[in-house]
Amino acid sequence: MIPRAWFFAAIHCRTWVYGTILGLWSLTAANVVGAADLQPIRFVLPNGLTVLFLEQHALPMIEAHALVKVGSAQDPPEKAGLANLVVSLLDEGTTTRTSAELAEQIEFVGGSLRASSSEDYTGATARVLKKDADLGLALLSDVLQNPVFPKHEFERVRSEIIGQLISEKDDPGTVAMRAFNQLIFAGHSYRWPVAGTEETIPQITQQDVRTFHDNYYLPNQTILSVVGDLTQEEVTAFVTKYFGGWKQVPAPTPKTASSQKLTKPTLKLINKELTQSSIILGHLGVKRSNPDYYAISVLNQILGAGGFGSRLMDNIRDKQGLAYGVMSLFEGRVAQGPFYISLQTRTEATNQAIAGVLHELKAIREAPVTDQELADAKAYLMGSFALRLDTTSKLAQTLALVELHNLGLEYFTQYPRWIERVTKEDVLRVAKRYLDPYHYALVVVGDQAKAKVKVEPTP
Repeated sequence: MIPRAWFFAAIHCRTWVYGTILGLWSLTAANVVGAADLQPIRFVLPNGLTVLFLEQHALPMIEAHALVKVGSAQDPPEKAGLANLVVSLLDEGTTTRTSAELAEQIEFVGGSLRASSSEDYTGATARVLKKDADLGLALLSDVLQNPVFPKHEFERVRSEIIGQLISEKDDPGTVAMRAFNQLIFAGHSYRWPVAGTEETIPQITQQDVRTFHDNYYLPNQTILSVVGDLTQEEVTAFVTKYFGGWKQVPAPTPKTASSQKLTKPTLKLINKELTQSSIILGHLGVKRSNPDYYAISVLNQILGAGGFGSRLMDNIRDKQGLAYGVMSLFEGRVAQGPFYISLQTRTEATNQAIAGVLHELKAIREAPVTDQELADAKAYLMGSFALRLDTTSKLAQTLALVELHNLGLEYFTQYPRWIERVTKEDVLRVAKRYLDPYHYALVVVGDQAKAKVKVEPTP
């Protein structure tokens, strides 16, 4: 199984982290607030920077998370991996600090700096004690606005990424996911790995990195969420001091093409001498901003996201004994994200497992779910909501993502109600609309001579 975050697009690829207290604070900040108590404040600076602030005084700390609305979706096809390479180099020195000075200053106060990229956005975070808020925001501002991308560090990091890509070729799950994305996102930049490929990374130059940063790292392209032990007056003063002088420039217009729905089952077989087959089956999903997303969440919980209580686990694992685990995922992104089911099974059982997956996809479209399934799924989603916001880190990131997807600040108080309103008829309706057991992409990585994969004909 390929572990992915179920709710928002996962942040991944090369991530840099400085600091010493990341894990400790994540634990001690748990259960600081209930979701219904969250009342964030939103304001916009004259330069277009959107600021979200949530006052939290349970611990003497702050977390500032900057979300820049640029990710691998803006990579030129021939230079896939560019956005990720840029974020990987932000900490390699600025116009005012060397890489070593950045590390020393944040570590001296026991704080942390980290950054990573995804398909739709880049995230950079500073976490410090309240008394060091000035320094934390100064460093975050510096790496975002003033990186210098030194030549020797550019060459080193680029080589590291290529090495990482080569090593990932041995992971059948990663190989399967990359092939799956190529099938369902044909013509769309989502088809490329966030980290790029062995072919595209060497094409990226130091000037490409600088130009990309200059074009996209803009205040009017950035959401800054701050959570912690500050007042609104203090946050306004810090943000104005360190981000108010960031110059606003019109951002380039995205040129990403729309993905096309598959018109037939599309198969990709990748041969590897393995005792198990890694299987991914799915198609285009939905945007995170889709109003049906809450009904889809309940549907997905029942189908394959609900762990041992899901239909796929019951069928594939418990009744047929074909896999240790099987899961389904609707990954909500700015554009249509993927829907997929993934599992690993012994080679000889590959066709049986695929048939089991398709059986469940058809079944959930043909009849309403049971009252018990609906109640269990809704109870889990509502009950676990607070756990997804139980650290300052999660709060800061979620605030920024709520703004990115234009979900509205009432999201925090209304989410349980939106889930509660989902009916069996809603689940059946979205199953019929967003699941397609006849037009899908299927990727199998394994011993193809033994697996002998067969695809059901489209009716």
